[in-house]
Amino acid sequence: MTAQVVTKTNRRRLLGAAAATLLLVAPVACSDDSSSTGASATSTTEQSGSPSTGADAQIDSGVAARLDEAIQKAMSMASIPGAIVGVWGPDGNYVKAFGVSDKTSGAPMETDFFHRIGSVTKTFTVTGVLQLVDEDKVALDDPISKYVEGVPLGDQITLRELARMQSGLANYSANEDFQKALLANPQADFTPQQLLDYAFAQPASFPPGQGFEYSNTNTILLGLVIEKVSGMPLPEYVTQKIIQPLKMADTSFPTTNAFPEPHAQGYTEQTVDGKEATATDWNPSWGWSAGAMISTLDDLHIWAPALATGTLLQPATQAQRLETVNAPGLAPDVGYGLGIFDVAGWIGHNGSLPGYQTVCVYLPEKQTTLAIMINTDVAYQDSEPSTALAGAVTEIISPEHVYHLRPGAQNPDASTPATPTPSETPATTTTSAPPTS
Repeated sequence: MTAQVVTKTNRRRLLGAAAATLLLVAPVACSDDSSSTGASATSTTEQSGSPSTGADAQIDSGVAARLDEAIQKAMSMASIPGAIVGVWGPDGNYVKAFGVSDKTSGAPMETDFFHRIGSVTKTFTVTGVLQLVDEDKVALDDPISKYVEGVPLGDQITLRELARMQSGLANYSANEDFQKALLANPQADFTPQQLLDYAFAQPASFPPGQGFEYSNTNTILLGLVIEKVSGMPLPEYVTQKIIQPLKMADTSFPTTNAFPEPHAQGYTEQTVDGKEATATDWNPSWGWSAGAMISTLDDLHIWAPALATGTLLQPATQAQRLETVNAPGLAPDVGYGLGIFDVAGWIGHNGSLPGYQTVCVYLPEKQTTLAIMINTDVAYQDSEPSTALAGAVTEIISPEHVYHLRPGAQNPDASTPATPTPSETPATTTTSAPPTS
């Protein structure tokens, strides 16, 4: 494809999405250097079966070969340096790493790498809020003003509207002053209040409950609700109440830029000059409850079905979580619930931070889990490269449930742009750039 110049406006739109991932992606230059994808070099690791089946059978060899080919083709087209892909279900398991984790050394991706999961963090934060609902400590229709002071129209915005991206509050990560501060110093340590200050300096997009716009601001506020009600720092709450009960030993909520080894180098063009940079050690504090967490393929294999089926919640609460709204610009079979999306039957979330993207979803109809991790967030044909990859995989494993975001989206083999990834948009009004956290 023809490379496009990354303008200041484009970079601003990208960062605005950078802590979530359910919206359409703004145009960004893509590398035309196919050698950088390393898609021809693959490494395979057999892993144990899905928690839902307990099976360790591998997927049919013919299907595996088709997946290998589709993944490598999508990686080449979208200039994805490296990818880790896991599929677990009744038809068997498929776990492989493709490409390179480091463009300079050529070191391969491996399936046991730690990974920054961006907006998948939102699923943990909202799960925490819903646990408090189950404990009768909060109610979804409580106004946010009951827990956090200083929120514009806080007496009218409910916790439900925050979790379902219907508050109308501006997205702090789309604020130009915030973006300048972050790009000037990617190691900066942002506090939740600083993030809210950027958001509240901007006008609301629509009256509470009367639209939909993916906004990281919503999840920051929900993180503060958890801290206020539980009396625990959010990372501690998430660890004790979600990570430990599910025995997700390799999942963490960092409070610094610390990044466990081993991990891939992450590549981004969300920079001051628009040139590609390594964002591996950027401080994720700016994503906090909307996008700071770290996990692994094995742990996402646990989390996706637990999230989609409500393992940690009461059935009635999970049912409310799965009540979705549709967003303008997305396909009619794409909806956003309470910190969760449904894309053609695949339930979960995606995530994008500078250098890293993730897809973590579960298809109840086939009791199948899909997790994808890639080490770039550079847009492909106005969409997230992780969406292109997930589309290529699901066209093979679930042709009646293809992961996509845009109406009429095509797979990576088609001539039209690949679909966007969910993470920043469901409801009924403004659609902003893709989420990245």
